[in-house]
Amino acid sequence: MTRTSIDLDSLRARLDGALVVPGDAGYDEARRVWNGAIDRRPLAVVRCASAEDVSAAVIFAREVGVEVTVRGGGHHPAGTSVADGALLIDLRGLGGVRVDPGERKAWVGGGALLADLDRATQEYGLAIPSGVVSHTGVGGLTLGGGMGWLTRRAGLSIDHLVAAQVVLADGRIVRADSQTHTELLWALRGGGGNFGVVTEFEFTLHEAGPIVEYAMLFFGLDQLGEMLRVVRELVPELPTDVNVIFGALNAPPAPFVPEAVRLQPGCALMVTGFGGVEQHQEVLDLFRKRLTPVFEMVTPMPYVALQQMIDEPNEHGVYAYEKGTRIAELSDAVIEQFLEHVPRKQSPLSLALCYRLDGAFSAVDDDATAFGGPRAPHYQLFLVGLSPVAEGLAAERDWVRDFWFGLEPHSGLAGSYVNGQVEIDGSELRAIYGAKLDRLAAVKATYDPYNVFHYNANIVPAS
Repeated sequence: MTRTSIDLDSLRARLDGALVVPGDAGYDEARRVWNGAIDRRPLAVVRCASAEDVSAAVIFAREVGVEVTVRGGGHHPAGTSVADGALLIDLRGLGGVRVDPGERKAWVGGGALLADLDRATQEYGLAIPSGVVSHTGVGGLTLGGGMGWLTRRAGLSIDHLVAAQVVLADGRIVRADSQTHTELLWALRGGGGNFGVVTEFEFTLHEAGPIVEYAMLFFGLDQLGEMLRVVRELVPELPTDVNVIFGALNAPPAPFVPEAVRLQPGCALMVTGFGGVEQHQEVLDLFRKRLTPVFEMVTPMPYVALQQMIDEPNEHGVYAYEKGTRIAELSDAVIEQFLEHVPRKQSPLSLALCYRLDGAFSAVDDDATAFGGPRAPHYQLFLVGLSPVAEGLAAERDWVRDFWFGLEPHSGLAGSYVNGQVEIDGSELRAIYGAKLDRLAAVKATYDPYNVFHYNANIVPAS
């Protein structure tokens, strides 16, 4: 069947939402995703207003033989939510969030952004662990795991996911929870968008905020090795009410930064405290005794503002490439790779950020969820190449890849976090999921035997 013979009007008649096609005024905006390097033209965009719209779109695509992609926030650097000639199922109309503070639960639409979730839950001083850029989609982040400021204290997003409404590859709308479709729920908790379209997530909530303690301690590039050695010694011993994200980045062009330092390359500790001012200051003093920052910014702030701290350098339209790796320990060999590669980046937007994963993250059994990685304490490194212009992306991509290849022999752990990878082939998928991959393939065979949902870190159905 040719593209011109597909009767899109018959799909439009089935929808409560809108259908946007090439030539419509909103088509270019509807197909745009976060990464400016992605420029793909879908057959049409289904702006879903309900789970039934998602079902109608999936059924139609199978009837006429076109592929489907699914967009929540559209934030993944690989841009897998849009493909040339495919039917794009856009969930942004399903962005509502309902909160029951008494039950400490939230019901979150499949198209909601972290900003929507944070805004609704923080009215009651509640939150779930999530990412650190507020225009990230809740759906894509959660299905891969979901880590951020609260991970040491409360685990991953998936550790709080107790149920989901899912549109399956045959168009059925089902609920996956602890009683029904239990294997599907297990797979959704880390296995990505392989098993269906989640139109609503049900989360348990955790106390956090509304005010947290924040500090940025910024150091010169010549202090990078010293900073990493101090992190190696101190961070694993910190109370889990404190989280430290650390790495290499350029100083922000902010008023609190000395003018001579703005946009200069360096390294930083970003320290967030959920246990009060006194505890936070004690932790900062531990670092100050060992390191003298070029500048520091220490302030209480709303949790919602914390979640938006790095929105601006990650604005829509930036040209992006990303790879990540797990690191067992900050060994001398790993630190040497930082010292070799960090000075080679060219864009002031590019960065290498590292999370310590332990505490509540490690209190969950490895097999309790489909999360692709060990729950034993370790570090997760994100290597992010960002350029404000297309011409600068190639150099940042090369920087990320060279850094990544340099680290691989020394990381001590196979694979990486599935949400932090642009390119994932079969061998890398095995490294990410290990023995869980076989169980995930069996779930895939049950719920999507023809691999309808394959624009993702694709798990092939077991034969």
